[in-house]
Amino acid sequence: MHDSHEHAHKWINQMEQMLKLFGHRNWVLIADSAFPMLSSSGVKTLATETDHVEVLRTVLGHIQQCPHIRPVVYIDEELAHIDEQDAPGITTLRQQFNQLLNGIEVHKQAHLDLINKVSEAAKLFHVLVLKTTITLPYTTVFIELDCGYWDSSKEDKLRKRMRCGTGSHNAP
Repeated sequence: MHDSHEHAHKWINQMEQMLKLFGHRNWVLIADSAFPMLSSSGVKTLATETDHVEVLRTVLGHIQQCPHIRPVVYIDEELAHIDEQDAPGITTLRQQFNQLLNGIEVHKQAHLDLINKVSEAAKLFHVLVLKTTITLPYTTVFIELDCGYWDSSKEDKLRKRMRCGTGSHNAP
């Protein structure tokens, strides 16, 4: 028991350190046990040896304590269509996801599209993959980090002011 407890602290400590360095366009993936180890040099994969929902809860909790980032979540659109008979436990997991992701921006996209999105991001930005003990398909949660103190509507207003040349520091 002591070993797994120590192991849990190890991945949590590494995740905490990375979140301090992470910002807009970095990704954190909570991945099922068959998720492939991505070969991009920007991807760091850790085996948590921990329950999937517990890892997701822990990661979201840590992100919410970081004022510089906010989570944008992507889940596989396949997840909604998996039959309980084919993957016992999938219904309970979907309910747990709904509870945990309540109040967070969530997008559903095809699994392969999400893998491609992360692979593309990994060319420029670091990605942390936290593998869990879950053995249910299409359960990886893809978290794209966004800036916690600047959002797209503020960015749009800024760009518009720049195009019009009406900045607050412009000479008359």
